[in-house]
Amino acid sequence: MIDVIVAGGGPTGMMLAGELRLHDVNVLVLEKETEPTKQVRSLGLHARSVEIMDQRGLLDEFLALGTRYPLRNSFAGIIKPRPDRVDTAHAFLLGIPQTSTERLLTEHAVGLGAEIRRGCEVTGLSQDEAGVTVELADHTELRSRYLVGCDGGRSTVRKLLGTGFPGEPARIEWLLAEAKVGVSPEEATAIAAAAPKPAAQFGPAPHDEEGVYRFVLRTADVAEDRTVPPTFDEFTQRLRELAGTDLGVHAPRFVSRFGDGTRLADRYRDGWVLLAGDSAHIHPPLGGQGLNLGIQDAFNLGWKLAAEIGGWAPAGLLDTYESERRPVADDVLNNVRVQAELLSTEPGPQAVRRLLTELMDFEDVNRHLLGKITAIGIRYDFGDGHDLVGRRLRDIGLKQGRLYDRMHAGRGLLLDQTGRLSVAGWADRVDHVVDVSEELEVPAVLLRPDGHVAWAGEDQRELTGQLSRWFGA
Repeated sequence: MIDVIVAGGGPTGMMLAGELRLHDVNVLVLEKETEPTKQVRSLGLHARSVEIMDQRGLLDEFLALGTRYPLRNSFAGIIKPRPDRVDTAHAFLLGIPQTSTERLLTEHAVGLGAEIRRGCEVTGLSQDEAGVTVELADHTELRSRYLVGCDGGRSTVRKLLGTGFPGEPARIEWLLAEAKVGVSPEEATAIAAAAPKPAAQFGPAPHDEEGVYRFVLRTADVAEDRTVPPTFDEFTQRLRELAGTDLGVHAPRFVSRFGDGTRLADRYRDGWVLLAGDSAHIHPPLGGQGLNLGIQDAFNLGWKLAAEIGGWAPAGLLDTYESERRPVADDVLNNVRVQAELLSTEPGPQAVRRLLTELMDFEDVNRHLLGKITAIGIRYDFGDGHDLVGRRLRDIGLKQGRLYDRMHAGRGLLLDQTGRLSVAGWADRVDHVVDVSEELEVPAVLLRPDGHVAWAGEDQRELTGQLSRWFGA
């Protein structure tokens, strides 16, 4: 029997596969597409996702393929400079196309031993007391202990479960495309500048060969069947309607559609089946949060699912995946709805926009909103304790190196500045690092594998209680 089947080989699915393989979990990724996608929906990683790549030793590979942009706040297009005292050592936005992110995460997972089968579409599932039976389009069946649906906003796994997906349907739709243009860069720039905003936006694609442009065009209405992909002719016709010319576009890399639908799954777990990424939540791309949210779902889920399979998970640990991540998604949907309203040209939303523009000049407001978009402001509810508890700890310098270099294996970590504490009994799950940092004001911290602080202090009995709570008996 397979330990975990992951349905969907996008960034969320491949991040999860890599996390599971760090703990020697047998993982099979099923991807219905026969080839990696050429569609570039996401263009960057926010600070928290950059931290995650650093925590797993992947950041240098991402930096080599991306571009670092200084961190600043852009909420509904209201641009403000970076506030003081931003709680991250990675104060930049990494511009990198989704295709590169997916490829690097795939290489990482495969390098750790994950198996990927392409051209395999999940069409059915059933659960019993021992696990899940997964049926494929060719009528073959596979057995696994767990199944995780990472198969996108139209998730087959979610539909097969019958999980509710309440929210608002799409009221506005855009065409997203990349293609070569048949005019000079100067002429294309002039046409783009004259095109009506925000209905038509286009410019050189931030990747790939010269002459490829990226287009985002608002459609006149929402397609009756949004599962049917748009044609290239449909795209060029809309481009002519909005820009007055089709710029001689040819050799399309892809044409797709997306809308402003906003939905959140009723639950993230049903027995042996879980949901992550767009399978659990969809929203418009305002703030560029979607791919990042999915990667962070996988980062939260991976070690917990591995603990269940490894037999050391304390009671209820896997359920904390939903109790921690669903409120985060709910908050993202909320801030996206706010941003969408602020982009309206109606007098009311414009009045609110002017007021928020003033309020964002206050450092605390600016920092609060930046924390939402970048996800560095997240604090899980672990109960009472030090202010650090529930938050992820930024990378800090140690006397011997730095913190994130010690987290590549995906284990828990006790950073002990006292030298008097112990993780005896949990050494197979928790690393004990005795070192000091000028950036850490508490004697010691216990970090979960996802970098969130489970405990801070210096009392061994308190520490032992938290080791049991998060890492089992």
